[in-house]
Amino acid sequence: MQASSMNLNAFINTSILLIVSISVLNHVATVDSEIMRGWSAEEMAVRIPVDNWLSYSAVLEQSPLSTKAVTSATVYTIGDMISQATEGKSIGEIDRARVLRSLLAGLIGHGPMSHIWYDWSEEIFENVMHLHGWFGTVIKVAIDQTTWGPFWNNTYILLLGLMKFDKLENIFSEMKRTTIPLIVSGLKLWPLAHVVTYGLIPVENRLLWVDLVEIIWVTILATAAAAPHGVTSEESPVAAIGAEDDDLAFESLSMPTALTTDDDVKIKD
Repeated sequence: MQASSMNLNAFINTSILLIVSISVLNHVATVDSEIMRGWSAEEMAVRIPVDNWLSYSAVLEQSPLSTKAVTSATVYTIGDMISQATEGKSIGEIDRARVLRSLLAGLIGHGPMSHIWYDWSEEIFENVMHLHGWFGTVIKVAIDQTTWGPFWNNTYILLLGLMKFDKLENIFSEMKRTTIPLIVSGLKLWPLAHVVTYGLIPVENRLLWVDLVEIIWVTILATAAAAPHGVTSEESPVAAIGAEDDDLAFESLSMPTALTTDDDVKIKD
């Protein structure tokens, strides 16, 4: 019975992945379908990526909030699936409900909130604080890491807990458990990434750049959120983020170690 259920889940998960992948590839490959007749392979290799970017930019300009919401939802879905894979789960063991919760966290949380943050912070940085040049970039990164970063990490945990109907007291306990480890872990990734974010990337494209980097970060975040309440650094590589050898957190991305069998914010009532 269990094997039959596993086979059914594997079939469902594989079908979903195939349908989504084929849909995306078809959209990307046919962006120039009306004008590409007679193009050489070299022309298609150059024009298709460029025209997909132009198409994305046009949609972004027309509907910035919804475009960024969908972008973040996509990244958080990919990140959670990678996280589950690093936990040693096969395609049949992928928790679709957990993936859906991460998708919704990106769609209703990270995308819209990041859109507001980057537009608002740029206005403050440039016109109020007058932060310019590379020194200004360093200050921007420091402010981001001490305000927006921790705020979003805890919002992510809160959203997952609410979607699982966990008790508020337990959600806040989970937020307290993960706040410092995630800040320490983030310092290994985000300062350098945000030098590019605030130093080179136009404000309208910052979320896209951040989302690309977040494929790595969301994997860490989702795995930390999935760790059982009260796990010690000796029991889980991700829980060791705040320990002396916190490179273990990053090694867990490529190690086929079963970090936990629980999903999302596992909080004991």
